[in-house]
Amino acid sequence: MPNSLTGGQVPSRTLDAVGLVDRSLGNAGTSSSAPALEEGDMDPWALPQLKDTGQSWKELSVTGRVLRVSIHFLKACGLLGSLYLFICSLDILSSAFQLLGSKVAGDIFQDSVVLSNPVAGLVIGVLVTVLVQSSSTSSSIVVSMVASKLLTVRASVPIIMGVNVGTSITSTLVSMAQSGDRDEFRRAFGGSAVHGIFNWLTVLILLPLESAVSPLEKLSALVLDATSLQAGVQAPDILKVLTQPLTHLIVQLDNDVITSSAMGNATNSSLIKRWCGTRGQTTTGNSSDCGADTLGPCPGRNSSATMEQLPCHHLFVGTALTDLAVGFILLAASLLVLCTCLVLIVKLLNSMLRGRVAQAVRVVINADFPFPFCWLSGYLAILVGAGLTFVLQSSSVFTAAIVPLLGVGVISLERVYPLLLGSNIGTTTTALLAALASPSNMLLSAIQVALIHFFFNLAGILLWYVVPVLRLPIPLAKRFGDLTARYRWVAVAYLLLSFLLLPLATFGLSLAGDAVLAAVGGPLVALVLLLILVNILQRRRPAWLPRPLRSWAWVPLWLRSLEPWDRLLSHCCHCGTPQAAKEAHCYENPEILASQQL
Repeated sequence: MPNSLTGGQVPSRTLDAVGLVDRSLGNAGTSSSAPALEEGDMDPWALPQLKDTGQSWKELSVTGRVLRVSIHFLKACGLLGSLYLFICSLDILSSAFQLLGSKVAGDIFQDSVVLSNPVAGLVIGVLVTVLVQSSSTSSSIVVSMVASKLLTVRASVPIIMGVNVGTSITSTLVSMAQSGDRDEFRRAFGGSAVHGIFNWLTVLILLPLESAVSPLEKLSALVLDATSLQAGVQAPDILKVLTQPLTHLIVQLDNDVITSSAMGNATNSSLIKRWCGTRGQTTTGNSSDCGADTLGPCPGRNSSATMEQLPCHHLFVGTALTDLAVGFILLAASLLVLCTCLVLIVKLLNSMLRGRVAQAVRVVINADFPFPFCWLSGYLAILVGAGLTFVLQSSSVFTAAIVPLLGVGVISLERVYPLLLGSNIGTTTTALLAALASPSNMLLSAIQVALIHFFFNLAGILLWYVVPVLRLPIPLAKRFGDLTARYRWVAVAYLLLSFLLLPLATFGLSLAGDAVLAAVGGPLVALVLLLILVNILQRRRPAWLPRPLRSWAWVPLWLRSLEPWDRLLSHCCHCGTPQAAKEAHCYENPEILASQQL
């Protein structure tokens, strides 16, 4: 009996269980119903089984059915309300970023010498879009500069590419709200990363090609010459009609100040709008030439018309605070509301999408055409994404709404990918319609810039979607999602490096001159490409490499693994050790507890 209690089998089983959870990267505290021991045999990217643990409809009484219908109705109202506040918070967040960085964004565009460098133009487009959180504002600045001959069409192409890359930061920020659950965060961050990876891969191909032979500029000019265009009306902005009644009560901005700063017209006026219209008044004269039949006041020779400015009605009108202070207030408030609404949306979706409801939604969203037309499903998703983005008039809102659905497991990454590509196309059609409403002196420039944006995204689809083997963003996003699920701080590092630190460093080097940028950036890019090539050969053709390069074992651990950095960050943040968390997760699992000898 003592031997059965202290035998050598118990420790070995405990270590095996811990190792199994370590290999499967199980989620400590996940809400998934699958046991932790089975996660090693399951695809972590497979859609989870959202089982309905409640009573079936037939088992409920009349009172229970009425109660269930009422609860679902209230949940649907809460979901719609949370989604509305979420969209409004995105609008306020954009206004906050504009208040914080609009003058900087306008000043960045003023240096025409720097803009002549394609790499500098690319990072300027990324930085300005991140600062103002609006690709429409960035594109309008580019259009104004091209129309005013301050910027050539050729120099505007890299900036448009950077604008396209900068729009993916919104979905990345939204995915961070699901970092509490490892599996949800894996899927949500992978879905946001696939958008950014697609944009960066397209830039890596088209930017050198555009610098060499300018295909996008020539194609847009050819299409522009072949069409006779007339100025049209502004496209209806359905989303703004719904959100402006609330957002305009909080703050209203004058975007002309940003454009004036970029055009070199120095102004110290505040970006916060104070006057929202004018009203004319006519002062009657004292002429006696009016007849008896004249109705109303008599407009004599001494009459004059005066224009009265109408003040705006929002929270910060006439405030004594600076734009920077208002920007920080709105940033904190909008992020709080955004995260709160996103958590509510995820919780409500998790509670509503159960059993047959989840199955029906999945069938509709992830359905494929029957063989041999199953390949058309992805292209239909592209059209759906483009149509929804055109209706919403905002690609940021569309991608931010898709990411939570991917996180809770309603939609697969393979279906999200074409939807996001369609969103890229949809936002360019919106820009094209907006360009048709431009003044006559800016019409051709605006349309050409919009066409360049459209052909850039269309070329990206031809490169990375048409041929199934070349859909590289999907496997890359999955690997990135697995990495961030294990080391969650990698998501913050990616956000800072991709959208802030690296663009700022590149912009700083470009200010020093093209020679300095080439001398510093050239060797770094070559080193990164060499490391990628060596890693591929190590997995596929190790015999082609010299013996020292067949393994990175000779390299210090902190240069070839994230584990030392993870331990350092865990120690600095006073977090528990990963091994203790894995052991606790193992002993919380009923199947592992049942397998142990008592």
